[in-house]
Amino acid sequence: MLQPSANYLFIWAIALIVGLALSVIILGEVIYRLQHRRRPLAATLQVVRNLVLPMLAFMLFIQYVLQRPASDDIVKSVQTLFWICVLHAALSLLNAVIFEQAKADTWRARVPKLLIDLFRLFLVLLGTAIVLATVWNADLAGLVTALGVSSIVIGLALQDTLGSVMSGIALLFERPFSVGDWLTVGGVTGQVIDINWRAVRLQTFDREMIIIPHKLIGNEIIRNFSRPIAIHAERIRHGFSYNDPPNLAKHVLLTTALETEGILKDPEPEIFTISYDDFAITYEVKFYISDYCDIESIRDRFMSRIWYAAQRNSLTIPFPIRTLYHFHGPTSQAQGTSKKFTESLQSLPSFVPLQNPDSAADGIDLQHYGAGEKVIWQGVSNNALYIVIAGKAMMTVCDRDHLEHELLTIKTGEFFGEMTLFSGEPSPISVTAIADLEVMMLSASAVNQMIDRQPSFAREISQILETRRRVVNTIPPIQG
Repeated sequence: MLQPSANYLFIWAIALIVGLALSVIILGEVIYRLQHRRRPLAATLQVVRNLVLPMLAFMLFIQYVLQRPASDDIVKSVQTLFWICVLHAALSLLNAVIFEQAKADTWRARVPKLLIDLFRLFLVLLGTAIVLATVWNADLAGLVTALGVSSIVIGLALQDTLGSVMSGIALLFERPFSVGDWLTVGGVTGQVIDINWRAVRLQTFDREMIIIPHKLIGNEIIRNFSRPIAIHAERIRHGFSYNDPPNLAKHVLLTTALETEGILKDPEPEIFTISYDDFAITYEVKFYISDYCDIESIRDRFMSRIWYAAQRNSLTIPFPIRTLYHFHGPTSQAQGTSKKFTESLQSLPSFVPLQNPDSAADGIDLQHYGAGEKVIWQGVSNNALYIVIAGKAMMTVCDRDHLEHELLTIKTGEFFGEMTLFSGEPSPISVTAIADLEVMMLSASAVNQMIDRQPSFAREISQILETRRRVVNTIPPIQG
C-alpha cells in the first residue's frame, strides 16, 4: 500500500514541476511574439503565466501531493486565491478582445471608461459570490440579505459619493463631452483628461489639474468648446479714436486678423462697430480657430499685431482717460513727425540721397512691423522701396511645390522692394519681419526724385537688384 502511494505522489510532483516549467516557457515565447506585434492579448497571457499557473500548481500540489482534505481551510483559501486569479485573467481577456482591439468610430471604441469600470465591478461581485458559494458553501440568500441591510447604511454614509456616481452614469448616457474636449464648468476652463466613476479631471491652461465631482457638474452649465465641431469663434473688442474713420479701422482689423497665424480664413473674420464710448469707438473682432488649446497664443499674436498695424495706418489707440486737446495750429504734428524723421536719418546708408528733414514729404513714411508680419507678399505687386532703420527681415520665396525657402537676411541699413519698384509686376519674393522692424518706405516717385538728385543711387539699386535676382533664380518660383 505504501509503495503505490509513494509512486502516485512522485508522479504528481514530477508532472507539476515539468508541466509548470513547460507552460511558463511556452507562454513566454507566445507573449514575446504578441508584444513584438503590439497585441493587447499579451497582457492577458502575462496574468496567466505570472498568477494563474503558479496558483494552479500550488493548489494541485496541496491536494494531490500533500494530500490535504478538501474541507481544510488552507485548501479553501488557496482555491479562493486561484479563482480570484482566474477572474482577473478573464476580465483582462474580455477587455483585450472587446475594447482594446476596437476599431475607431465603433461603439466599442466609444464606450466610456466609467461604464467599463462599473461593468468590471459588477463581474467582480458576481464572481466573488460564485466563489463563496462554491468553495466555502456560503448561504447566498443570507449574504444578499446582509448586503441589503448593509447597503442602506453604506448608502446613507456615502450619499454624496453615490450621488456623484449616479450623476456620472447620467452624463455617460447623455455624453455632453469626452476625453480631450475643452470645457468651461462653474467658471473653470480646462481640457478633459479623465472621466472616472466619481469625478471629471480637467487640466487648465496653467497646467493645473482640477477635479470636479459629477454631482457638481450635473448642477452646472457646461460650455463645450470642442463640440459639435472643433472650430471655435472668439470675440475680442478694441477701441480706436473718434478721429479715425470706422471703415478704415475695420479694414485694418480685418487685414490684421487674416494675416495672424492660427486665425482661419474660412470662415472669414467679421468686424462689428459696437458702441461710441467716452474715449473711443469700440469695435469687435469675431474670428475662428481650429483648436481651442491655441487660443492664448493666437490672442496674443493678434493683439500684438494690432499695435503695429495701427502705427502703419496712423490709427490712434486712445488712453482710457479724459484728454484735453490744445490746438496750436498745423505745425504741432509736423514738428513731431520732423523730429522722428530726423532721428531715422542717422540709420540710413551713406548712398541714400536724403539729407534734411524737409525731405519727409509725400511718398516717404516710417512704418513698424511686428515679428512674423509680412512686409511684401510674393505674387502681390509692390511699388515702394523699404530701407531698414531698425530690426531684421527675411527674404523668402515659394517654389512650385509651395515650399518656402529662406534666401537672405536683410539688416539695418539695407533695403528691399527694388525688384518691382518701377515694373508694377507681382513680387517674386516675400519679405517677413524676423524681429520688431522699423522701415522707411519710399514711393516710386520719391525714389525717382532721389535718382535725379544723385544718379549713383540708381547704380546702387541696380547692383543689388542683379545680385538678388541671381539668388532668386536658383529656386523656380510658383507663378502668380
